[in-house]
Parts: sequence; structure tokens; C-alpha cells
Amino acid sequence: MTRYRFHCTNGSECILDAEGTLLRGPAALARHARAVAEAAMRSLGAGAGDWAEWRVSVHDLTGRRVWVEPFVTQDLSRHEAALAA
Repeated sequence: MTRYRFHCTNGSECILDAEGTLLRGPAALARHARAVAEAAMRSLGAGAGDWAEWRVSVHDLTGRRVWVEPFVTQDLSRHEAALAA
């Protein structure tokens, strides 16, 4: 397993992941990046503005970027609808 840091940014604002998460494989990176994006959107709320420019930038412990996942607001809406059902 490898530790990765999941930083969120829109190019001018950042949410930094100082601790990181231990994961195995690219599929786990993508899943966790989507979960990080959803958690950021929930915690910052709808008043935070447009999420279209936000990305989760995943880095290994050397600082090398290994994955970029855009925030996808319709996925959050579907997920919340499924939880409400």
C-alpha cells in the first residue's frame, strides 16, 4: 500500500491533505478522490459557489501528481438522492 495526499483546488483556493491516505491501485485512487470531492462539497456547502473549476489533485509522498479528478456535482446529487430514498 502507498500513502497518497488528496488536495482540492480551484486554482486560487486550496484544501490541503497533510495526512494522506493509504491505498492500493489506481481504481482505489479514483474512488477515494471522488469521495474527497463529495466530502468537500458537503462541508463547504452550496454557498461556496461554482464547483466546475474544482479538482482533486492526488500526489504521492514525493510530491509527484499521480491523478486528477474533477469535482462532479451531478454525481453528488445522485448520491444524496440515493441516501434519501
